[in-house]
Amino acid sequence: MDRIKDLPGLAKKSEDALALVEIYTVDDLRAIGPVMAFYRLRLLARESEKSGPSLNFLYALVGAVNNMNWLEVARTQREQLLAELDSLEQMERLFA
Repeated sequence: MDRIKDLPGLAKKSEDALALVEIYTVDDLRAIGPVMAFYRLRLLARESEKSGPSLNFLYALVGAVNNMNWLEVARTQREQLLAELDSLEQMERLFA
């Protein structure tokens, strides 16, 4: 399974979105991690003044690489994932 759209809970639209931030395969997604992938998409949206992906997409990415339902991810990992995103944003502000 190399195609992102073949992961559970993801589809062609997810694959197309990730390609915008140079994530083309499942291996690419696993290497960068779902949180960083989501963060890159948010940055891209911010730069292009478009609405970014919803948190549900983050949960779906995490669920896909961990073979979990996105609702379970949202229920059990929400706070941890939000903290990771916040850390990335703080680092960006420090080094910008």
